[in-house]
Amino acid sequence: MTLSDPHDSLDDAELVRRAARDERAFEALVRRHAPAVHRLAASTVGPGAADDVVQEVFIAAHRGLKTFRGEAQFSTWLHRVTLNACAHALRRRTALPLDGLPEPAAPHSPARAGEQAQVRERLAQALATLSPEQREALTLREIAGLDYAEISAVTGAELGTVKSRIARGRAALRVWLTRAGVRADD
Repeated sequence: MTLSDPHDSLDDAELVRRAARDERAFEALVRRHAPAVHRLAASTVGPGAADDVVQEVFIAAHRGLKTFRGEAQFSTWLHRVTLNACAHALRRRTALPLDGLPEPAAPHSPARAGEQAQVRERLAQALATLSPEQREALTLREIAGLDYAEISAVTGAELGTVKSRIARGRAALRVWLTRAGVRADD
């Protein structure tokens, strides 16, 4: 039987305040946000490099808590730290992984799993053709599940710019995937 940590019931703002002097408060922040950070990292740098990025993110977050002013939500700030760590990881290597999307949960048939892997590979190739700004905005929207205002806060781009990047990125993906022979019902 595992006892729950009393820190788990605190909101992010309180945990951030306590984390400077209480390591268990920081651990609660990590437990709470690590899955979302990992999803975002895996979608950006690939599943193989995501664990390293997550580790870098939380090391940077721990160091940066002293300078976190609380003007944005902690999760918004953490998304920015994650994107910075992903950009750093991508600069360290030359090519975007073709397996850059998360694996589907328990496929029902090996044939369908193979088809899904091909679609993921094509989608990763298509994402690689987008501008970094479009790829970032689409990843934050579709993988991290952020709304437009949150994406604006994370990226520092105006709300209209975020909407435009997402719309243009989706349109470019549709064109690329159509040319690659991927149909909407695949």
